[in-house]
Amino acid sequence: MALCEAASGGASLAWPRVLLFGDSITQFSFQQGGWGASLADKLVRKCDVLNRGFSGYNTRWAKIILPRLITKGNSLDSPAAVTIFFGANDSALKDENPKQHVPLAEYAANLHTMVRQLSAAGVPASRIVLVTPPPLCEAAWEQECLLQGCKLNRLNSVVGEYAGACVQVARDCGVDVLDLWTLMQKDTQDFSSYLSDGLHLSPKGNEFLFSHLWPLIEKRVCSLPLLLPYWRDIAEAQPERSLLGDGDH
Repeated sequence: MALCEAASGGASLAWPRVLLFGDSITQFSFQQGGWGASLADKLVRKCDVLNRGFSGYNTRWAKIILPRLITKGNSLDSPAAVTIFFGANDSALKDENPKQHVPLAEYAANLHTMVRQLSAAGVPASRIVLVTPPPLCEAAWEQECLLQGCKLNRLNSVVGEYAGACVQVARDCGVDVLDLWTLMQKDTQDFSSYLSDGLHLSPKGNEFLFSHLWPLIEKRVCSLPLLLPYWRDIAEAQPERSLLGDGDH
């Protein structure tokens, strides 16, 4: 009973978070070898990595749900870093995929809105990272479309316009941006191996994204301590003294 009372007297342990907000490329990122899973592994015992990816979503829908994911005034809802990763669906061709398509100007405005929503919820620009959509391998994606009984519904040149708009919004808002569309095509390299079906990331693409995103996340979480003591440092006779502190290593 005494131990229960002692344990109940410990301060709540604040566990920092990184929030990944995006479409299917974010939702699938916790699969084996995914970039989100790699982040979670890198930050174990320092920070929870929350996957808030929604397959098929565009920024029109994302700006509606973002306030439901993070609430002002709750310290547990104030993440150390947030990624906003949309555009692969917004850039769908209007004639072929009108439901997911979002006009370019609206896409940019929606990104602006989401940055403002985060700011209003107490997440400063310094914690936000925008990620552009990756390039589209039209030949591979066309095969996927044909299997679904439809025509090619995206073009890489159009995706590039949305990537450019994302980069411009980041400049306007003073937030970091990972221009995946440009990086994957640097020096006119063949980027098809980065994609599993022409649109979504392959294992190699996940590795590529993680390697470029990690430095942007690391600088936001590098000061976070290892939560709770290393097992060899726990006081053997009175472990409560080691385990009911502030959670620092």
